[in-house]
Amino acid sequence: MSRYTGLIADVIAIAVFAFLARMAHQSESMPLTFTGWLSTLWPFLLGVAVSWILIVACKWDGARPAPAGVTAWLVTAVVGLVIWGLRNGSVPHWSFILVATIMSGVLMLGWRLAARLAGRRKVEQAA
Repeated sequence: MSRYTGLIADVIAIAVFAFLARMAHQSESMPLTFTGWLSTLWPFLLGVAVSWILIVACKWDGARPAPAGVTAWLVTAVVGLVIWGLRNGSVPHWSFILVATIMSGVLMLGWRLAARLAGRRKVEQAA
């Protein structure tokens, strides 16, 4: 898998994360709209960009769960949550931090693990 494919997979994972977050928290004051989704997405998308700068600088395989996947996940979660806190003028509630960290991890590490398993099956079938 190329670096660009890995980056795109992380962007998709975080886009899904932001969509699910908006769906879970929609209300009259925070309806599920395209601009609302973008408002939720961009801080975490910036985190993806920062994480991929590190991945490329360290010359890691971006599709590997470790160290690239763990780095992508943790940097994305921290950057996204810090920006959320700055935008809202407060530290996010611990439950928000926990859910955002777990869900972003499931999605960002999940595609890597699925790709790794698919690669192993392909090798086994070829043998």
